[in-house]
Amino acid sequence: MIRYLGKRIIFMLISLFLIVTATFFIMKAVPGGPFTSEKNVPDEIKAALEAKYKLNLPLHEQYFNYVKGVATWDLGPSFTEKSSTVNEMINRGFPVSAHLGAQALLLAVFGGIILGVIAALNHNKWQDYSAMVIAVLGLSVPGFILASFYQYFFSIKWGLLPIAKWEGFEYTILPSLALAASPMAFIARLTRSNMIEVLGQDYIKTAKAKGLHTFTITVKHAIRNALLPVITYLGPLIANILTGAFVIERIFGVPGLGREFVLSITNRDYTVIMGTTVFYSIILVVMILIVDVAYTLVDPRIKLADAGRE
Repeated sequence: MIRYLGKRIIFMLISLFLIVTATFFIMKAVPGGPFTSEKNVPDEIKAALEAKYKLNLPLHEQYFNYVKGVATWDLGPSFTEKSSTVNEMINRGFPVSAHLGAQALLLAVFGGIILGVIAALNHNKWQDYSAMVIAVLGLSVPGFILASFYQYFFSIKWGLLPIAKWEGFEYTILPSLALAASPMAFIARLTRSNMIEVLGQDYIKTAKAKGLHTFTITVKHAIRNALLPVITYLGPLIANILTGAFVIERIFGVPGLGREFVLSITNRDYTVIMGTTVFYSIILVVMILIVDVAYTLVDPRIKLADAGRE
């Protein structure tokens, strides 16, 4: 286990280094700059601003300074929000994004598993067809379209829920539903297909022959083995939900990190763009590692130590 984790951590660090490097040079290759605007800025002012933020240094020096800053978790100042650093913006916005993401994740996982199990247990029946229609709609309709749909019906037409802002639990329901729709549909289809396969295995037939109740067979034997592919999907899903919240946060006026990221693109605030990209990349690689370790909790037959020797 220790050898495997050590190996994975080394690969994680290499991956993060490549992501930091690629992000830095891609941002430097983008035309324009953080101080480019519609109005002409005098060359003297522009030179002073570039000197203040060390943008006048050679490219390789800027790169090494940025890598050093990432290594010490100093992501630099914001070019447009002068009173804040990128670290402060992440500390301020990420808890809100994490709250929204966690709520959407719970809806997606539990809703998807329930729909998938119902569909598998009622294969080729109306419950199966109904669950898959919901899944197809969830996969086909983009989240921002669903967000507008929810706002129109639940807020404007029926007046059941607030249309935007972030001032209480009722404000989190619509953005969570919009964010959870696509992953819930994918999990439902994944659970259904794996449940159907598992229910056809010999040990399930043996359990039925012994007279075990359907609920016991489903919960104790079938679901546990059918969830392995779902667990594989959880690592990228968490990162996708957090990054997918960018547009949803903008639509619903949620003061999360996604809104800061969208504004930073509009304002060409490169340090914020690079900082949030690195931050979410760290979340992604860490979650993938956690998912790998979680395999052993679901299926003890999987030994990470053996995987590390391969």
